[in-house]
Amino acid sequence: MATDDTQDALHRAAPAAVNAASGASWLDRLLALRDRTVAKRSFQRAVAANPLTRFIARRKSRDLFDLVAGFVYSQVLLACVRLNIFELLLPAPLTIEQIAARLNLPHEGARRLVDAAIALRLLEHRRGGRIGLGELGAPMVGNDAVTTMIEHHVALYADLSDPVRLFRGERPDGDLARYWPYAAANPGQPTELDAERVAAYSALMSASQPLVTDEIFSVYDLGQHRCLLDVGGGEGRFARAVAQRHPRLDVQLFDLPAVAARARVQNEQHGLAQRVTTFGGSFLDDELPRGADIVTLVRVIFDHPDERALHILRAVHRALPAGGTVLLAEPLSRTPGAERMGDAYFGVYLLAMGRGRARTFEAMAALLKQAGFSGARQLHTDMPLHTAVIVATVHDKS
Repeated sequence: MATDDTQDALHRAAPAAVNAASGASWLDRLLALRDRTVAKRSFQRAVAANPLTRFIARRKSRDLFDLVAGFVYSQVLLACVRLNIFELLLPAPLTIEQIAARLNLPHEGARRLVDAAIALRLLEHRRGGRIGLGELGAPMVGNDAVTTMIEHHVALYADLSDPVRLFRGERPDGDLARYWPYAAANPGQPTELDAERVAAYSALMSASQPLVTDEIFSVYDLGQHRCLLDVGGGEGRFARAVAQRHPRLDVQLFDLPAVAARARVQNEQHGLAQRVTTFGGSFLDDELPRGADIVTLVRVIFDHPDERALHILRAVHRALPAGGTVLLAEPLSRTPGAERMGDAYFGVYLLAMGRGRARTFEAMAALLKQAGFSGARQLHTDMPLHTAVIVATVHDKS
């Protein structure tokens, strides 16, 4: 750890470096002064000791510690999910002894888990020494979308075991790249993926789909269209939700042959085989079915680099008639109120996956314009953490 003398030497050297930087503005110099000041241990101690600024120091310290301890917090949540502790406590609060017995845990292990979960607001103390669901634990009950993602993060954590290697591009064949085989597949070969290789990710996407579907329905009326084509629609959960919500709307789904086969089975099981027409193929190599006046891309474009994203959007443009609409639903970078989701979470997740990135609305609009669409606009959802929604239109087919 640097001593105060070492820090002072660094601070004395910093102004020269800042002034030497070409084009340094007054704002650059002001921010550099702030950085040097806040970095001093003497300043940090003074702020913490001052009753007027102590709350700021404590909040900043807590925020920094949460970044340090975030992995531990996530593992507490994973343990709660795997032990089904939220479902256990839904009927009635229990004592530590009862929790330990029901979960087959030693008393000390149960106590440590419960204490950690209480600190994270997953559980809370109740009268009589009992433990009940906390404000963040209650929404976890029966929440397949979130619990499936929590289990899935084991693969992400494996890829992040050496984050420097990941950022250097030295993990091209990590756990996530293997989990999402189409992402790493040669563009000319994705249709060769068999049922076994697509099963895991298809099930994950299906489980997490309701969160996104609700946001789309809340901001856009799909019933104004006559035929919808869901490209990259997976097992068809979104397509089925659309068909059930809008009985007069023709619904189509397009995905890799092995995935489309899974969608057909699900459609039959839900009694919607006649309502949802399913096509198998690759949007990187095959033309999309014609006839729809709206095409939806739900969590598709951010999986791909710009050149492949543009290829997909151009294929969609060719499939739509003049006046047709494309609707994209996916996380965006720099979304107000969800900045961490777009840049810190999905930015790193997609890097580990092997390709793709979360884009800003402006970057998405530029891709859409390049593909031939116009009038791109973002529809602001109630929960931007789940997804953002963008629509654009085909005005010219010449």
